[in-house]
Amino acid sequence: MKRVDGRAPDELRPVRLTPGVQAFAEGSVMVQMGQTRLICAVSVQDRVPQFLSGGGRGWITAEYGMLPRSTLTRSPRESTPRGRTHEIQRLIGRTLRAVVDLEQLGERTLIVDCDVLQADGGTRTAAITGAYVALYQALHVLAERRDIQAVPLQCAVAATSVGILDGETLLDLCYEEDFRADADFNVVMTDKGEFVEVQGTAEGKPFSRGTLDEVLSLATKGIAQLFQAQRAAIDGL
Repeated sequence: MKRVDGRAPDELRPVRLTPGVQAFAEGSVMVQMGQTRLICAVSVQDRVPQFLSGGGRGWITAEYGMLPRSTLTRSPRESTPRGRTHEIQRLIGRTLRAVVDLEQLGERTLIVDCDVLQADGGTRTAAITGAYVALYQALHVLAERRDIQAVPLQCAVAATSVGILDGETLLDLCYEEDFRADADFNVVMTDKGEFVEVQGTAEGKPFSRGTLDEVLSLATKGIAQLFQAQRAAIDGL
């Protein structure tokens, strides 16, 4: 089938990660995945949530939001996170915590703000991919200040989407494809080849184990390219 934007089934949208876009944040990055654009910024607080106080461990949490005109029609601002927003915030936070040694972080909190400027599908996966770059930058700032002894990252992490549309498996869905997909998946992986999270939902008929294997293989291929984009952005810091 011919995709909306002319890509091959296994082709990512054009990716651009621009670090250091916010002067006052310890780490920041502009993420562009096709028409999807967002900013991830990391702030550091020298305290942890009450439930971790005194334990010597750090914490990483995330906030996610979409600007009112990031979509085709205006969406009201959320005064408190609801439903989908809360789910995405939790996904970003636990993904980043999975690749950081929180003991080495000490009793401090890293807050990752992910703000969507323009949404054309894949905002949560783009947020994860960009948040890692912003986190890397922030941890290096802490190490340079000697607030921590070393950068406590254990591996890189990135994410992409895959969908089943008209019987074909497609990588990195734009909004129009995602809207019409028979099944859609979000896959989060480390550069060690391990899975952090796999989310999959059938919108129409159920999918087979074989289809799931195909989805994971395609996601792995796409995420490998995202790791290259992350490394290129980090090398430019």
